[in-house]
Parts: sequence; structure tokens; C-alpha cells
Amino acid sequence: MAEVETARKGAVLTITLNRPDVLNALNAATLKELEAALKAARADDVRAVVITGAGRGFCVGQDLTEFREEAGDIGTRLRGNYHPNIKAIRALEKPVIAAVNGAAAGAGLSLACACDLRIASDQATFVPAFVNIGLVPDSGGTFFVTRLVGQVRAFDWLCSGRRLTAAEAHAWGIVSEVVSAEALPDRAGELAAQLAALPTRGIGMTKRLLDRAATATLEEQLEWEAELQSVATRSYDFREGVAASLEKREPRFEGR
Repeated sequence: MAEVETARKGAVLTITLNRPDVLNALNAATLKELEAALKAARADDVRAVVITGAGRGFCVGQDLTEFREEAGDIGTRLRGNYHPNIKAIRALEKPVIAAVNGAAAGAGLSLACACDLRIASDQATFVPAFVNIGLVPDSGGTFFVTRLVGQVRAFDWLCSGRRLTAAEAHAWGIVSEVVSAEALPDRAGELAAQLAALPTRGIGMTKRLLDRAATATLEEQLEWEAELQSVATRSYDFREGVAASLEKREPRFEGR
């Protein structure tokens, strides 16, 4: 049985971490399969991606059974197994939704926070976990959490290891909405389909702009906006959007 499963519905690719017996804890094999799935997500006919977990958990981070012996060089593990997946999510020129169905802990929390949007089951929990075993956040945890909740709250949360409920994560702005556990798969698919019907290249370039906005100067951001707007106006979807507006009809975007 694959440790990461993929399924297509229209232009939406759903990637499911599939180790439910260990709450989708990540080992080297799972991370390599996830890397392959994210590579497949780069296909032009995939216009939105959902990442979720099988069973009761989203992902509880590193499978600690790999550390029963000597942990080895953790930095090498991160660079070789975790970093490619986090960077692949951010590099996708299309929206990526984390459908957090249960516990998101440690690197599993970082994985969810690397996505563009997060929606949560009312059974979901969010736990930094690293400090609880004497580690520092990794897999982009400090980068994404700081941008989501601000530096003061990020310090308090990451250094306490406090568990947040889905409702608390929503109040903090970590997730955009909370639905019942039963409704989560359908709601994630619905949201992904809505995003997939939009101008994919425009969404991808907006994603790039937002990534830069946190550290750019105003002058740098204005210039980057101007450059990408020039690219956007040469797209099919721009021409279709203008035509639809003038003709007073719904646009039919194709993601190109």
C-alpha cells in the first residue's frame, strides 16, 4: 500500500498521507513519495492541490522510530528529505490547500503552514511539539508561523508547545475555516474546485508576490508587481476575463 496516495477529480489533485496507524508520521520513504506526488502536481492540467491525511491524523511530524538508534545528522535529513517538499509546495504556481483532518504536529504543522490555505476539521489540533522533546522548529515552521500569527505570538506558541484546537487556530488566523469532520473532504474539494476554475497563472503570480511582500521594500514590491502584471496581461485568461466583462457573461478561464 502506498504511503502517499494521489487522486484526481477534474483539475484538482488530492495528495493523501497514508500511514493512518501512526497518524501519518513522516519517515524517509513517505517523504520521497510526497516529493514525487508534488512533482506530479506541477502538470499544467492540475490547477489546484489538496494535501490531507488518512484516518484520524493529518500528520504528527517525524516518525521517531527512525531515531531508535542514533539520530545521525539531522541537518542532512532535513536538507535531503524535508526541505525539497516544503520548497516544492511554495514553488507550485497554483493554490495548495491543507485539509487538516486531525492532529498536525511538529513537521506536520510546518507542512500545513507551508500551504497557501488551511481548512480544518473540528477535530483537528495544532501542536508545535518540537520544544517538547528539546528541539527547535524546522521544515519552515519559524518562517511560516511568524508570518501567520506575528512574532510575539509565534514565540509564545513555538516555545510553549501549546496545543491549539481548531477553533483557536481559526481565531488566530492559522486556518480560514472550520467544518465538521464529516464535511471536510467535500468542503476541501469544493474550495479547490473553485480555485481551479480561476486564472491559475494569476494565482501563481499572486502567490509569488505575497511570498516576497514580507521582506520587500515598497519600491521593490511595486516593481515586482509591475513586472508580473506585464506578464499577466499577455495571458489567455486576461483576454478572456476582459471579453467576458465586456460581454456581460461568466468568464471561462483555462489557466493559461
